[in-house]
Amino acid sequence: MRKIANLLAFLPGPVVIEEAGEKDLVFCLISGGGSALLEKLPPEISLPDLQKTFKLLLDCGAAIEEINTVRKHLSLAKGGQLARVIAPATCITLIISDVIGDPVESIASGPTAPDPTTFQQTWHVIEKYKLVDRLPRAVKNYLKDGIEGENPETLKPGDPIFDKTKNIVLGNNFLSLKTAEQTAGRLGYNTLILSSQIQGEAKEIARAIAGMMSEITATENPLPRPACLLMGGETTVTIRGAGKGGRNQELVLSALISLKSVSAPYILISCGTDGTDGPTDAAGGMISGELWSEIKKLNLKPQQYLDNNDAYHFLEKVNGLIKTGPTGTNVMDIIFALIP
Repeated sequence: MRKIANLLAFLPGPVVIEEAGEKDLVFCLISGGGSALLEKLPPEISLPDLQKTFKLLLDCGAAIEEINTVRKHLSLAKGGQLARVIAPATCITLIISDVIGDPVESIASGPTAPDPTTFQQTWHVIEKYKLVDRLPRAVKNYLKDGIEGENPETLKPGDPIFDKTKNIVLGNNFLSLKTAEQTAGRLGYNTLILSSQIQGEAKEIARAIAGMMSEITATENPLPRPACLLMGGETTVTIRGAGKGGRNQELVLSALISLKSVSAPYILISCGTDGTDGPTDAAGGMISGELWSEIKKLNLKPQQYLDNNDAYHFLEKVNGLIKTGPTGTNVMDIIFALIP
């Protein structure tokens, strides 16, 4: 460590990135969550305008790729535009992925990656979720002007700027699942990674997971007991109620309802690897078959909580919340089912 400190003492101080020259090398470190932390807005758009726009997209259940399409076209940093600032220097970007399939153009909204999407596609997302009349006026006008060519597009594949830009994925959801699989194996479980690319409505994915768990308890197919099913990805929630929760909490609550008739022991956990799940202080939730006695004792009605998108308060009552605090990284969600 002392040698490193001595070396750093001889390095120049911070350099304004716009001043990087053709012989300079710039390293960018990108991780999940970067879309919310790195921004340079067009002068026409305010931060409250941006916040309102993305709350609308999150609440309507838009997929992360769709949200990022909008993000990139309301930014002067995303969609390869940071690479434009770094040029003519060489840029190497090291990435921890929080997006299904690791598309570098979507992770942190691809500040150093070419963007194949357009203003027109952004408008299609807005129309798809019927948000045209709910957008802030400045956002709507900026997108319309972009379609007309009056605002700069993001950088596209084939742009010569990317001849000197390299994007490298160092970590992702599948690697985290492999580590979990190794740990479960050492504990004596038969393991199976079903997918690192789970996506869709959380309560619908939950019903499919519950079906697989029920199959294992009944037939030991596709995995003999003790079994550990591992999954990852990122589900979505279409908010129709007025409750509190997140996609992982909603997933385990929906699965609990589907597993009501299963008498064999089980545990199902779903968590965000960044330590947060929706607008809550929980990373996710945990359920087991043993909860039903507590549910009966407290006279709780799980379906009512699910219908109100209120998984947080349900899980809080039955000690089913998982709280880790911020983890400092994000490789989407991890779901695992243990069936002894």
